[in-house]
Amino acid sequence: MAASTDAQDLRAAWRALDGSHDGEGWRTITVSTGSQCVILAGRRLPSNDEALLVGFTDAVSPADRQLPQGHGFEVSCVAGGTVGANQFWLALAKRAGGSTELFAMMAEDVLRLLQQTTAQSGDILLLLFLSRIRAWQDFMDRHKEGVLSSEAELGLFGELVVLSDTLAAGAQPEGTLDAWQGPLDGLHDFMPGSGSIEVKTTLAAGDFPAIISSLDQLDERLRQPLFLATVRLALDKAGVTLPELAVKVREQLSGRTAAIDMLDVRLIQAGLLPTALDRYSRRFRHVSTTVISVQEGFPRLTRSNVHPAIREARYDIYLDLAALTDVGLVRALKLLGVT
Repeated sequence: MAASTDAQDLRAAWRALDGSHDGEGWRTITVSTGSQCVILAGRRLPSNDEALLVGFTDAVSPADRQLPQGHGFEVSCVAGGTVGANQFWLALAKRAGGSTELFAMMAEDVLRLLQQTTAQSGDILLLLFLSRIRAWQDFMDRHKEGVLSSEAELGLFGELVVLSDTLAAGAQPEGTLDAWQGPLDGLHDFMPGSGSIEVKTTLAAGDFPAIISSLDQLDERLRQPLFLATVRLALDKAGVTLPELAVKVREQLSGRTAAIDMLDVRLIQAGLLPTALDRYSRRFRHVSTTVISVQEGFPRLTRSNVHPAIREARYDIYLDLAALTDVGLVRALKLLGVT
């Protein structure tokens, strides 16, 4: 694919296209080209709404009912002649009344995904494109109020603690942020390479209760190596709020524009909206982080050790009762090939 086009370039293209609203169709500027994919910044006329148009080579057009529609955006098929290329085209476009800032962040994330993937098949690129948009759609469904629940606030804080410590250990920033899948409701919170780190966070002062959400979450057959990182926090007036911790992580990325853009998008995907930062007043102090290898002898439920009639399960593990060994985050990152 072509070299990465940053968020500022995409927004600059939209500004350049913000002219006459007469007529119908699209006004576009090419922002990226590759053997399997061409990407245009566009505006739809006569509404003048911002859009990202993607032309896929050797991809099968999905049915209209398979195209995601969300809060303030839509995905639609575009006739190739309309944008001047003989390819199958999809447009990700903002709807009237949709948030310009939120749509821009979604479009930037999709653009970055398509530019950085190594996939050589048009069909695979199409699947990645639709999957990422559905993830944004899920985010919009989950966070209709615009403010994280207390539980989600705590969970995101714990993920940021692990992210910050991973960066401090020398991990490559862009790769680390790409591996951070918690905001996208990935199987695990961090998924570098073929391995994973699942993060659990608690304010409990005694036993550490880890809530496991599925039979797949602690199944090391799906991702290897697999680690469980347990982050213990305490409420403390001298601690930091969730937005303050996000700022500290951002400072760790100083000078890395692409990484900062990725962090900002991930925070939005997690539900930490710039317009609601003053709603998070709880201050947390980081007490400890323990990292445990999930392998034979680890107490958990998986599809291989429960009856086939049990399709789903949600359960708690009290980790302090299991006498498990802390391998440490630095050692886990080395085993994952991150550092």
